[in-house]
Amino acid sequence: MSYDREVNAVRSRAYGFLYFLLTVAAVIIVLKTLNWLPLVLQQDTMRRYGSVEEVKAKLNIKDLYVPTYFPQSITWPPSEILAQAKPYPAVLMVFNQAGKRDVALVISQTASGAFSGNEFIKLIKITETVPYHFKDGTALLEVGTCKNDEPCSRLSWTEGSYRLTAVMKSPPFELIRIAESMESMLH
Repeated sequence: MSYDREVNAVRSRAYGFLYFLLTVAAVIIVLKTLNWLPLVLQQDTMRRYGSVEEVKAKLNIKDLYVPTYFPQSITWPPSEILAQAKPYPAVLMVFNQAGKRDVALVISQTASGAFSGNEFIKLIKITETVPYHFKDGTALLEVGTCKNDEPCSRLSWTEGSYRLTAVMKSPPFELIRIAESMESMLH
């Protein structure tokens, strides 16, 4: 009889452990599903993308502006891309300095003036703000310094129905060349 009791006790513990594992697995599956569900339901809201092509394909943004000129000091492709289609189209591309992980250039494109991509490169002190004749219109050029007294420049202009802003850790000359090379990626 004691042998049967021991077998039943071992069997009971084994079943208890099995139920515990199944419960943990079920909880993990439910949590993963709950984590995944908002991404599926809110596919058009701000999130990370792996490439500009993926942004165009998934968000159906008609005009996605990318530079065709890059100085050797900036890496292509972007190290980070954030984009959304709702509540308004917006794309933020972050480029690193070649051979380093430091952010060197940030380009934002938005259909709303409420969007700001200034979190990656902040101009701490603006020493000069001038209107700049740019393409077929006027841009706003700001020159100043970022943290550690690094020279920084920002250029903002309108392209079609979008407001574009490029910020770079450098004097404005390379930034202007990059901005002048911006073209829409067509389907």
